[in-house]
Amino acid sequence: MSISIPRGTQDILPGEVEKWQLIEAKARELCEKYQYKEIRTPIFEHTDLFSRGVGDSTDIVQKEMYTFEDRGKRSLTLRPEGTAAVVRSYVEKKMFGLPNQPVKLYYMGPMFRYERPQAGRFRQFVQFGIEALGSNDPAIDAEVISLAMNLYKEMGLKKLKLIINSLGDKESRNAHREALVNHFKPRIGEFCHDCQNRLEKNPLRILDCKVDREHELMRTAPSILEFLNDYSKNYFEKLQKYLTQLDIPFEVDANLVRGLDYYNHTAFEIMSDSEGFGAITTLCGGGRYNGLAEEIGGPETPGIGFALSIERFIAALNAEGIELEINESIDCYLAALGEEAKDYTVVLLQELRRAGFSAERDYLDRKIKGQFKAADRLKAKFVAVLGDEELKNNKINVKNMSSGEQVEIDLATFIKQFKELQE
Repeated sequence: MSISIPRGTQDILPGEVEKWQLIEAKARELCEKYQYKEIRTPIFEHTDLFSRGVGDSTDIVQKEMYTFEDRGKRSLTLRPEGTAAVVRSYVEKKMFGLPNQPVKLYYMGPMFRYERPQAGRFRQFVQFGIEALGSNDPAIDAEVISLAMNLYKEMGLKKLKLIINSLGDKESRNAHREALVNHFKPRIGEFCHDCQNRLEKNPLRILDCKVDREHELMRTAPSILEFLNDYSKNYFEKLQKYLTQLDIPFEVDANLVRGLDYYNHTAFEIMSDSEGFGAITTLCGGGRYNGLAEEIGGPETPGIGFALSIERFIAALNAEGIELEINESIDCYLAALGEEAKDYTVVLLQELRRAGFSAERDYLDRKIKGQFKAADRLKAKFVAVLGDEELKNNKINVKNMSSGEQVEIDLATFIKQFKELQE
C-alpha cells in the first residue's frame, strides 16, 4: 500500500522552494536593518502556555491545537503560533534585564493548526513574525507595521490594504465589554454555540465569528472606538500620525479584533486587494499585547508584533502575476570522454566548487551528446570537455554556451583561467 502525504500539508519541491528562500532571505535582510534578532523556540511547548497565553476562549485553543501526552504524562502542544513561545523565552531567559531595550526579535518556522485545509491555508504552515518587547511607544507600533509593509512591497506586491483598529487599554476594554454583553445578551440564543460561550468569557470575540457575521446585531454592535479613554484615544491618534508620516495608507475598521485574547491597543491586518486572490484576503496580522508576559509569569512588559504566512505570501505573488527572479543556472558542467577523464573530473568538480562555482558532472555514464543535453537542462553557462587525450596533454576545452565560443585551457591553471572567463 502506498503512503500519501497527510491532509493539510504539502511538499515544497525544487523549482518552488527557491521562492521561499528568496522571501526568507528578504525577511532576514529587513530584520537586520531594523535591528531584530532571530530567536528559535521549540516546535512543541507545554499546552498550558497556549491556553493561558493565546486564550482558552479562542478557536485556536478550543478546536485547532495538536495536543498530545508524552510518556511522562505531560500535556504538550505543537505550536499553533509564535508569539506565546517567544514571550515565554523572553520571561524565562530574563531578557527584560538586557541592556538594549526594547528587545526586538524575529522567528521563522512551521506552525500547526487542525483546521479545514483550503487555498493558501494548511495544517502545517510556515510563519515569519517579529516581536518588540519593552516599549509603550506608539512609534514602535508604526515600525512593526512598516517592516511588514516594506517586506511585501520589496518583493513586488502592490495591491495591499492595511486595516488598523484600537482595542484600547484595560479600562477601555472593560467598558466596551460591558456594552457588548448588554447588546448581545437579550438575543444570544440566536447565535452559534461558540458565541454563546464567549458572551461572558470574551464578548469581543463574538465580533470575530465567521458563522454569525451577517447577523443584524453584528452591524449594530457598539464600537470599541466609542469607549476609548483619553490615553487610548491619544495612543491611537499618534499611531495614525506616524503611519501618515511614513506614507503608509491605512483604513480604520472598528470591527477588527483579531483572533487571540492577548491583544490590546493596536490591532492591524494587511490584506491582498488583488482580484482572484480568494475569499480569505488577510496576508498578515498583528497587534499590541501588553499583559501577555504577566499572564505567563513574567514582569509587566508591553509588547507588539505580527505574523505572516509564507504560503499566503506566495499566493499573493501568484495572484498579482509576480515572477521572482530565481537563478536556475550553474556556472560549469564537466563533460568527460573516457574512463581516466571521468575519474579526473571527480577531483576537478571539487576544485570548481571550492573556488565558489556551482558545478556538476555526469553520473549516469551518458555519451557526450547526452552530457551536453544535461548541461542544457541545467542551464550551464559553460561546458568544460575533458577526454583521455586532452588529459594526457594536460588540456581541457571550455565552451561558452551563450556565445558558442570555445577555448583550450591548461589543466594546471584551469581554475584561475575559468575565473577570468567569468569577467
